[in-house]
This record gives sequence, structure tokens and C-alpha cells, in this order.
Amino acid sequence: MSSTTPLKLNLADGSVSFSFTASAAGDLKNAITEFMQSLKAATQASGSGGKPSLQKPMEYQFSGEVFLEVFCNPNIYASPFAAKVLITLRDDRIRLSTEAELTRLIDDLNEYLEQAG
Repeated sequence: MSSTTPLKLNLADGSVSFSFTASAAGDLKNAITEFMQSLKAATQASGSGGKPSLQKPMEYQFSGEVFLEVFCNPNIYASPFAAKVLITLRDDRIRLSTEAELTRLIDDLNEYLEQAG
């Protein structure tokens, strides 16, 4: 596979594809994994009677042929499986801002890494 393979993100109403690299996909997957661990820890603390602590949002940025930003505020979702991410994708001609399910983003990334690997 080439160094930049299109990544397809499935959204609530359609999908978007753009040039991405396997190393950037790995970085995004690592950021999501760390984020999921902090979300799960916060959920367990609140479930065991403890007061949930405010968690830092996840912010990921990638600059290549396009600029990609993924943001999620964990403090507004009851569980990692309910979380949604804000996705901004832009270049010098177009800007797309949308929301996607975190679990769908994880599935799309895993599929991309399997194909690119």
C-alpha cells in the first residue's frame, strides 16, 4: 500500500474519505485508547459511589493533504459507548464539521489499519 491511503469515516448521514497515513492512524488510535481508559475509570468511580472527576477532553490533530481534528468532551457522556466525537476536516477549499459516534470511529480506524498494514 502507498504511504497515504484514503481513510473512510462513516458518519450518521453518509461518509467522508481523505488521504491519511498508517502512522497517523496509529497515533489517533493511541489517543482514543488513552481516552477510553480515562472514560472507563471515571465511569467506574461514579458507579461505585465516588464523585466522578472531570476528565480532560481528547483532542487530536493531523496535518497532511488535509487538516483533521477530532475532539471529544468526556464529561457530557454517561459511558464511552455513548460518546460522540466532533470531527473537523478542511483544506484550502472546503471545511467539514460533523459529529460521529466514538465506537464507529474506532471501527473505521481498525478497518483502515488492517488494510494499510
